[in-house]
Amino acid sequence: MALNFRELQQQLQPGWGCEHSGDGGQFDVLVVPSLSMDRALMALVTGAHHYEERQLFSLIRLRDPGVRAVYVTSKLLPELVVDAVLELLPGVPTSHARRRLHLFDTDDASNRPLTEKLLERPALLGRIRELLRPGRSFISCFVVTELEKQLSELLQVPLLGTDPALGQWGSKAGSRALFARCGVPHPPGSGLVTSLDDLSEATAELWEAHPQLRRCVVKLNEGISGEGNAPLELEPLQLASLSSAERRQRLRQALETLPMPAASWRDLLAQQGALVEAWLEGGEALSSPSVQGTIHPGGRVELLSTHEQILGGPSGQTYLGCRMPAEAAYRLELMRHGRAIGEALAAEGALERYAVDFIARRFEDRWDLQAIEVNLRQGGTTHPTMALRAITTGHLDPDTGLFLAPTGQPLHYRATDNLTHPDLRGLLPADLIDIVADADLHYDPARLRGSVFHLLGCLSEYGKLGMTCVGRSAEEAEAVYSGTADSLISRAMELQHPATPPGARPPGT
Repeated sequence: MALNFRELQQQLQPGWGCEHSGDGGQFDVLVVPSLSMDRALMALVTGAHHYEERQLFSLIRLRDPGVRAVYVTSKLLPELVVDAVLELLPGVPTSHARRRLHLFDTDDASNRPLTEKLLERPALLGRIRELLRPGRSFISCFVVTELEKQLSELLQVPLLGTDPALGQWGSKAGSRALFARCGVPHPPGSGLVTSLDDLSEATAELWEAHPQLRRCVVKLNEGISGEGNAPLELEPLQLASLSSAERRQRLRQALETLPMPAASWRDLLAQQGALVEAWLEGGEALSSPSVQGTIHPGGRVELLSTHEQILGGPSGQTYLGCRMPAEAAYRLELMRHGRAIGEALAAEGALERYAVDFIARRFEDRWDLQAIEVNLRQGGTTHPTMALRAITTGHLDPDTGLFLAPTGQPLHYRATDNLTHPDLRGLLPADLIDIVADADLHYDPARLRGSVFHLLGCLSEYGKLGMTCVGRSAEEAEAVYSGTADSLISRAMELQHPATPPGARPPGT
């Protein structure tokens, strides 16, 4: 008799949530790095299907010799890209890890979720099912939706991730409810609405309760990486001079032309809802920290990292990269809030990765932390932390919030998914590896510094690359980042625009 999703999840073992159990674990992990999200929002991500490469760092589990991994992508990953990750794993020969890794692909690069493509290919699923040991296998995903739930039930393999029935806790409205329950500070805001008229009303009520507000932010309930957020300037609207009805009419007109990154945002408003929230300003300094954790089978909460997020884009809210760890002035408070929210999520039945984003403002010698949203999935800060844990076998010190190498040396990094330059376009992954080797840019475990790369599949087509740059201090990590970016771009320019040999005629003459 087939088991349903929740019955299957009862088979999950506590040790399966650890990236390195160290106890001779014997299990199989099926990695399905599908970006199963709203297509209108995913269309804003350049080279979206190449982001399936980011979860390659989950192959850190192959450090345990009894672990086998099955990794599925839309298009077949080049051996060089896979080996570049396996060669980073300390203490295990690449050949040994490679024998326990099985790669599959759907041969379909269309702009659809990988899981959807898998469900359309029963023969491929049959070959995958044959490799997985019954009772000793689980699925690992970037995000869990009804598609991944269907995949779990079809394969009869438990999925280590939050049941989509609990997905409301990762939405904008659910996040605010969770913050209120846990006593975590968060900005004033509205409930969920599904029309422009109701959004105008909610914005008017927010301003009337806080007439000092100069700006607010409209958030689609299920937006990702800031792509569903847009600021609304209130000061130019002169709301104080208007009657209640005029105020709502003027806000309605302003919302009509809201610069939302998602072009179809009005349709999304009706489908998923939106809310309005106070835009936090003031103070001598402003930053966007976050805290990441994981919930193991059985409910144990483990904090993994803290970050300073680097934001940009048209509204200044699109995630571009991060620095680890967060500032010392509020790092421990960030971790306290992160643990409280993790334990509340665990009580609801959530599993695996979660993250909480904050805004931090400094007023003289005091920092004010305000929670912004919860992410019930892997995200932009997940794979850099995976990479660091993979290459160092280090851990997060709960007393300081610093990530420590086995020697006790604190480590820092700066990471990005968005190193872009026109001259990077056309380079193959092999070209990148050559540049990295020639310039000595790779991570060196003896010096505890250097760079680890990802999104190599985006390089040739889009001129885009991801990297995690490690150092023994924040300053060294920043220097490694700058040096790596400068060296890559300058060398790429030399390769793409070679000088004309003396006496030779330039092309076209």
